[in-house]
Amino acid sequence: MKRLRVLLSAYSCEPNRGSEPGVGWNIAHEIAKYHDVWVLTRTSNAAAIEGAFDPRRFPGMRFVYYDLRPWLTRRNRGVLGRQLYYYLWQIGVFVQARRLHREHRFDVIHHVTFAKHWRPSFLALLPVPFVWGPVGGGESAPIPFWRNFSVRGKVYEVLRAMGRWFGERDPFVRLTARRSAVALAKTEETASRLRRLGAKEIQVFPGEGLPAADLDDLIQYPLPEANGGPMRFIGLGVLRHLKGFDLGLRAFAQADVGGAEYWIIGDGPERKNLETLAHNLGIADRVRFWGWLPRNQALQKLAEGHTLVHPSLHDSGGWVCVEAMAAGRPVICLDLGGPAVQVTEHTGVKVRAGDPEQVVRDIADAMRRLARDATLRAMMGESGRQRSLAMFRWEYKGRLLDALYRHVTSTAQHARALPAHQEVPACRP
Repeated sequence: MKRLRVLLSAYSCEPNRGSEPGVGWNIAHEIAKYHDVWVLTRTSNAAAIEGAFDPRRFPGMRFVYYDLRPWLTRRNRGVLGRQLYYYLWQIGVFVQARRLHREHRFDVIHHVTFAKHWRPSFLALLPVPFVWGPVGGGESAPIPFWRNFSVRGKVYEVLRAMGRWFGERDPFVRLTARRSAVALAKTEETASRLRRLGAKEIQVFPGEGLPAADLDDLIQYPLPEANGGPMRFIGLGVLRHLKGFDLGLRAFAQADVGGAEYWIIGDGPERKNLETLAHNLGIADRVRFWGWLPRNQALQKLAEGHTLVHPSLHDSGGWVCVEAMAAGRPVICLDLGGPAVQVTEHTGVKVRAGDPEQVVRDIADAMRRLARDATLRAMMGESGRQRSLAMFRWEYKGRLLDALYRHVTSTAQHARALPAHQEVPACRP
């Protein structure tokens, strides 16, 4: 089939990284298998990209670097500084994109990172079918859970809600939504907000993926019951209020699974509070805080456990859930945000997020159930592996995006061919 010309906007784009940099790199890498791709990104990413990029393997892949003037780049610090710099970068990169479009006549423009639904992409103004996302940011911690947050956590939530409120009222954000041929939402919560912003076609499209090499390593881990030793629950991530580690600790104390252990891997501002909570709950001798570990060591600790406990209150993504499923570990999570899309009833337990007391009871019930039923753990683990292999390979996402690009370009061509009075028929890939 004809190779399209695709302009990809990836403010964050680096190889061998997770989160946003990994999304930018991997989507560009996969799309280049099908199409000629120009990747607009920052100069600060150039060293990592050029060290890993082999133009002989992907002759149709090009990187175009752009940064603001040095005096502005030096102010790219702190939350407000980074947000302002990103907004200004989006304006500046529009000029670069317009020049590139005059030279190459792109078939599709796709904004990939950053992935917030309440920040605009000015590339939507170009006369080319525009794909936005996958974007997140529509998720919120339910209000009943705020009472357990530290002062720092409550301030964070208030500022985040204010930033999103103002962002959604930015006329350029609304213009981005309305001009998108397709808006990709990481979660159902973000999809709902995109509808209110005026996006015409929305698809829920989890942004997380794993390279084939990582998946191949993870699926080699023995299933949990082969580990021997005590039942071991694992929590993994940055120790922040929104990750819900306190809910996991309270549930572990309530579950009272004889001989079980709870390992927490990661570090962050809530660590001391969590250590104090474990002591007050009388479970400090069964809870181990490993602190921050390099990724390969963190995944090895995951392999030594039986079940991942991830009661995050507003993750757009949740990479650790995908990694746990690939490793054959059942996942206990909340029925919120990214984990709610990733995890199914066959791969784990999703708990309704009504209020903290109910969540703690339900997580405790899930812990007891999984601790006493090795067969259930094995079945969920195997289902998780199959789901990760089928749905969360970057190669799979590349095929989906190839089909999406062909859909939006054919729809745009059909629309141009119709008489002015005739409506464009609804179409979905």
